[in-house]
Amino acid sequence: MKVDRLITDCRLATMVPGGEPYGSVDDGAILIRDGKIIWVGPRADLPEHAAAHTDRLDGRWVTPGLIDCHTHLVFAGDRSAEYERRLTGVPYTQIAREGGGIASTVRATRAADSATLTDHALDRLKALTASGVTTIEIKSGYGLNAETEMRMLRVARGLEQAGGVRVRTTFLGLHAIPPEYADRRAAYVDLMVDQVLPAAHAEGLVDAVDAYLEPIAFTGEEVSRLFDKARALGLPVKLHADQLGDGGGAALAARHHALSADHVEYISDEGVQAMAEAGVVAVLLPGAFVMLDETQLPPVQAFRDGGVAMAVATDCNPGTSPMASLTLGMALACMKFRLTPEEALAGTTRHAARALGIADQVGTLEVGKAADLAVWDVTRPAELSYWLGKPLLYRRYHRGRHSRFNYN
Repeated sequence: MKVDRLITDCRLATMVPGGEPYGSVDDGAILIRDGKIIWVGPRADLPEHAAAHTDRLDGRWVTPGLIDCHTHLVFAGDRSAEYERRLTGVPYTQIAREGGGIASTVRATRAADSATLTDHALDRLKALTASGVTTIEIKSGYGLNAETEMRMLRVARGLEQAGGVRVRTTFLGLHAIPPEYADRRAAYVDLMVDQVLPAAHAEGLVDAVDAYLEPIAFTGEEVSRLFDKARALGLPVKLHADQLGDGGGAALAARHHALSADHVEYISDEGVQAMAEAGVVAVLLPGAFVMLDETQLPPVQAFRDGGVAMAVATDCNPGTSPMASLTLGMALACMKFRLTPEEALAGTTRHAARALGIADQVGTLEVGKAADLAVWDVTRPAELSYWLGKPLLYRRYHRGRHSRFNYN
């Protein structure tokens, strides 16, 4: 059997459920051909093969490449000045009245050309890939007009080749009402649902559709209209749900058979049950929880009891979660939400893959899946959610090709 690459002398955290913790193999090996895993298991059981390249990893741990399943990576500007003001006691409502908040990011993003947006996004993406990320979801939603929403999605698509990652794009036109539509809310929803989403889909720019369901954002009726359009176009949906209060977002997501409901700190018992019955993934976003100094925890035990899969993501964005490390997100999920280290790693691998609708492609080390791998300088997988800020990644493989990282 001819293969492109043999990875050997390593310990595997396959993240395949039902066996050893982390789906571990103590002395493992992986055979790769055409960017996919064609064999994985104990080194002693390696089949006969001829490898063009052999990588010996000196006993290091190998996991599936990490998956950041909720980000707003493409934007211009930053809001560090607002952050500084908030820490001195200036309320967000005052900052927003003065033109800050999401409105400031929208202005900066609208003013930025594609090259500028790409350069800024690549800088953030470099940090994320240095934390082991090989797949990333990227939302629009800082354009809030046809031209800029389309530009954001095109930039996100282009990052796949430029950044050496798998990119899933999400249309988030119903993120906020732009100032020019402040008194024409229905017209804005019409624009996004009837014109911008179909145009973006026709150009092949959309993998999924998202919306922000909160009293400060959009109503269930408006979101349902968008989701009906998405399903008519053959696109899966997901939802920013129950972050600031129990608005019935999780139940709405379940009714629309969403891939995921994200945030869900205020989800009701009925919402948990609806998600469980519909197979909706709960995406936990500890970066926003910490940045906003929230106190309402997502009901992790209820998710466990109900069999709701829990993913973990950075929510990388300029306002409420300026976090560009998924391993830090894992650590915060353990410290703040009391996930176990194994749950945190499952949340950034197999459950994150489910949240993006690509569990058949990535998320575990199994035959037939992409050879997207992360190699770590750790003695046990729990260290991935233990260290705060320590570089742990030794090597990252994307579609079977590897790169080392220089942290200097």
